[in-house]
Amino acid sequence: MSSNLAIERDNIRKLFPDTFKQARKSRLKGQIIFFLIILYLIIGFFTLDVVDIPKKWKPQNAAMFVLDTYAHKDHVTMKWENPKDIKIAFEGNYRSVYGRDNLDKSIPDWFYKNSDKVGNVVEFNNKGKAILYKDKVEIVNFPKYERDFTIKLNSNGKPYLVGSEDLVIEDLKGFRITENRVEFRPTLYERIQVYPKKVEIHRYSIGWKYFWFDFSSPLEPYTFFEALGLTFSNERVVPEMSNLKLFFTEIKDNDAFMHGRVWWAMLETIVMAVLGTMFATVMALPLSFLAAYNVTPIKTLRFMLRRLFDTLRGIDFLIWSLIFLRAFGPGPFTGIFAIGFTDTGTLGKLYSEAIENTEKKQQEGVQSTGANKFLQHRFGIIPQILPIFVSQSLYYLESNTRGAVIIGAMGAGGIGLQFLGALATGNDFENVAYMAILVLAVVIFMDRLSAWLRRILIGSDQLIVR
Repeated sequence: MSSNLAIERDNIRKLFPDTFKQARKSRLKGQIIFFLIILYLIIGFFTLDVVDIPKKWKPQNAAMFVLDTYAHKDHVTMKWENPKDIKIAFEGNYRSVYGRDNLDKSIPDWFYKNSDKVGNVVEFNNKGKAILYKDKVEIVNFPKYERDFTIKLNSNGKPYLVGSEDLVIEDLKGFRITENRVEFRPTLYERIQVYPKKVEIHRYSIGWKYFWFDFSSPLEPYTFFEALGLTFSNERVVPEMSNLKLFFTEIKDNDAFMHGRVWWAMLETIVMAVLGTMFATVMALPLSFLAAYNVTPIKTLRFMLRRLFDTLRGIDFLIWSLIFLRAFGPGPFTGIFAIGFTDTGTLGKLYSEAIENTEKKQQEGVQSTGANKFLQHRFGIIPQILPIFVSQSLYYLESNTRGAVIIGAMGAGGIGLQFLGALATGNDFENVAYMAILVLAVVIFMDRLSAWLRRILIGSDQLIVR
């Protein structure tokens, strides 16, 4: 049976040699592509050092980053040389110190004197306590720990955990002990660090404190709605300013979240995206007609314009932003021209291809009326490409809103530069989250706006609002 099948297969191969030859080429091509993909993955595996990624991954740092985006912390600092001078600062900021003039006034209720009036107590949200004495720190009442702990300085002035040699591994969970530091961190929300020179405690709480009114604002004791209610009162909070003006001024000039600066930067980003897209659209439309073979008979002109489009879109807008940064310096013009040049190349190519794919009959119908070339293009081509023209332009407007953020970080200004500044501090991750949410809201708004504009300009009721 098998021999008959082999003979039959040989006969078919003789009858259709080209078909079998083409099949062999296709198989060989598939095998080569598969081999190249495997080779690429192997090279990428070793080039990107995938094996060492687990070693470099630091989940504790990642958790701290996420925590700082939705929580705030207060720093309590005591120096061993002067244990009575304890500083409590919001986010460790030297300008945001509680009870600056008098420690017993305006201090948080979670910081108080011990019952014997000897030690100062820092109480955490989980009811655990750190008690600060002039010669030691006691850690008491922490959940999941069956005992209390004491940290002192030895004769060499180095911190050590008392009785650590008698503790089991489970008791030491949450401790990190080195020669010059004893750190206790049972969860992300509590951190006690003892150094040879000082004790520093970080106490985390959920929420963006001082989001509306900063630490030193006269409206800080009030909630947002309480402060808003004061705008209808005749009794002024600040004698030289109306409550309404004070309300908006304190929000705008907030030192913690910098609302005024961030909103202005967001406006700059939107302006860069809108004007950059408009610049590209205005430049690309006439150039695309000159680059289309069914409009322009001059082959050399078409070739030059096509290569111009390739050059403009081939250079990434980040590179264009660096070029224009040297020409214009930091500011919106850098972003506008970077977006405009890149999108002129992209939209020019898309528009010219759309023009080349238009139906000739409509143009011929306009020509039969005796219309000149301009009117033939106006009424024979533009109505056909208008939906593509509008759709592509609005799509790139959405995309450029996001791209303008990146360009801003490169030095063009806008919200991107604010992003970069907040990330560089390493502490203002709540500001990063705030700006990220603001950018997301603007992008969603631009998306809905572009969908609405498409329905208005194209005149189609079939477009679905996403």
